[in-house]
Amino acid sequence: MKIPSFNRRLIFLNCLIGVLGHFAAFPIAARAEVREILLEAKDDSRSRVVPLKIYIGEKATGKQSVILFSHGLGGSREGSAFLGRHWAKAGYVAVFLQHPGSDESIWKDVPIAERRKSFQSAASAKSFTDRVGDVKFVLDQLELWNAEKKHPLSSRMDLDHIGMSGHSFGAVTTQAVMGQKAGQQQPFHDSRLHAFILMSPSPPGMGSVKAAYGHVNEPIFCMTGTKDESMIGTRSHVTPESRQTVYPNLKNGGKYHVVFKDGEHFIFTQMKRRGKTRDPRFHPAILKLTTAFWDAYLKGDKKAQEWLQSDKAREVLIEADVWQWK
Repeated sequence: MKIPSFNRRLIFLNCLIGVLGHFAAFPIAARAEVREILLEAKDDSRSRVVPLKIYIGEKATGKQSVILFSHGLGGSREGSAFLGRHWAKAGYVAVFLQHPGSDESIWKDVPIAERRKSFQSAASAKSFTDRVGDVKFVLDQLELWNAEKKHPLSSRMDLDHIGMSGHSFGAVTTQAVMGQKAGQQQPFHDSRLHAFILMSPSPPGMGSVKAAYGHVNEPIFCMTGTKDESMIGTRSHVTPESRQTVYPNLKNGGKYHVVFKDGEHFIFTQMKRRGKTRDPRFHPAILKLTTAFWDAYLKGDKKAQEWLQSDKAREVLIEADVWQWK
């Protein structure tokens, strides 16, 4: 089976800057209102353990829609926690995956001088297929846990309404399971997923963007920034401009696009570059827009959809930001 092409340098360069910077928590949702569950799911068929962090509202009752999140290269299940906590408060079970082999293990305890090589080695076709396998395995596991009477997630999840999101390499992973074509094939599509948010999406390494994504019927939200760099120098085909080519080539119906003025690659995380101060406007806007999207397409909230498909959504943006829908 042919694997969709993507550049090792792309994934490495997307993430290296932020991973080597400082971490800064963004206090959106109070921890006391959200239960955080750490689990280790073992996939015996691949001899692979997938760490998970699950966020669920402390007062949540009944079954709730599910959101999966895939981190970028060098990340972990602890990353972008501001998203998990907020989505849980909004009535979702947020499942944050950690992908061994392309997670924080590739840089922790590695001398700085050797980290570049470590990142390049991890930005591989194997890491890509491992990640896609992780998503499919976790979906299987959620079904088992939902039916397991003594499990903390027993009967807590509405598995008929599942969203998938990811940042950077996590967006590449999300694009694969939403049905990105490789030639005429959709080798990794998973029909159990019903809506998608792509944070820092990437055009395909080969072929046209329309051919890769123009057939996808499910709702999709593309999020990027005018400074959403993916490289050091000019060796990658992905630029802030090329990230913006995914949305216009998507099929009409339930498709959204935001481009944050001056938004850098790591505005979707809790990372910040050394010596840089993140604009405090980004996280609140990301939370408002993503939650409205999930409400519209996982909960069937018509008011949320109407809000998205209007200029009212611009209330959380500035004039220079791009906001589009179709």
